[in-house]
Amino acid sequence: MTTSTQSIGHSSPLADLRALWAVVRREWLYFVRYPSWIIALIIWPLIFPMAYLLTGRALAGPDGSGMAQFQLVSGSTDFFGYVAIGTTIWMWQNIVLWNVGFSLRNEQMRGTLESNWLSPTWRFAYLLGSTIPQVLQMLMLILVSALEFSLLFGVRFDGSLWLSVLMILATIPSIYGLGFAFASLVITVKEANAFVFLVRGMVMIFCGITFPISLLPGWMQSVALWMPQTYAINGMRLAAMKPAVTVADVWPDIRALLLFGAFWLVVGYTLFNWMERRARRTGAIGQY
Repeated sequence: MTTSTQSIGHSSPLADLRALWAVVRREWLYFVRYPSWIIALIIWPLIFPMAYLLTGRALAGPDGSGMAQFQLVSGSTDFFGYVAIGTTIWMWQNIVLWNVGFSLRNEQMRGTLESNWLSPTWRFAYLLGSTIPQVLQMLMLILVSALEFSLLFGVRFDGSLWLSVLMILATIPSIYGLGFAFASLVITVKEANAFVFLVRGMVMIFCGITFPISLLPGWMQSVALWMPQTYAINGMRLAAMKPAVTVADVWPDIRALLLFGAFWLVVGYTLFNWMERRARRTGAIGQY
């Protein structure tokens, strides 16, 4: 079935807000309905970094002498905290790509996307509404991760709490803008697994989640500088772990993240509108 390219109707801003709230409420109910999802927020922050933490401890030697080289190249004396922050940012981006990037596809598989698409509602509300609860879940993940790293691994966050919060807020636009772009592609191509694997693999390799990017070859460092996750990881390490950290210390990372965030939000929204128009012309919304 091909959906007409003519507008079905127009909605008021108040109606769009009600639709947005309905999607937010629905997605939050999905989340709290399945306790295993909440348990995952507690378990994964511990499981994922352990592979790197235990490997690093083993390679450091029985007396930990190898850690001196790590401290020399990274400027950090806390290997656990260094890796914990990097892997947490990686988990955040990975979860957003899967959850936000596939939110419209999941709606299609539930059998409700096409009927919702025919309503005179701001269609971006379906994507934005699924994102808002996801942001809250990720803030919970970051908070739980910080508590677990502190209590179980002895990580000391000697930096600034408010600068850490500022770094998190500055990171949100770029991470979720990229998620919007992925979700828009899924409207037409239906699957984006390969893209997700590519992006999360690039973050793992280029952005220094477990090592300083200064150890990378020159061309790889150049690639890393074009990825917002590089600045998110570096800025969070400074804000959370550097004693007497100041705004001037993290400002280069915040500035880069704001620029990347503006870029990816514009790209995500533009791509969504383009794919939405294309889907109406081709009838892709109704195609499984």
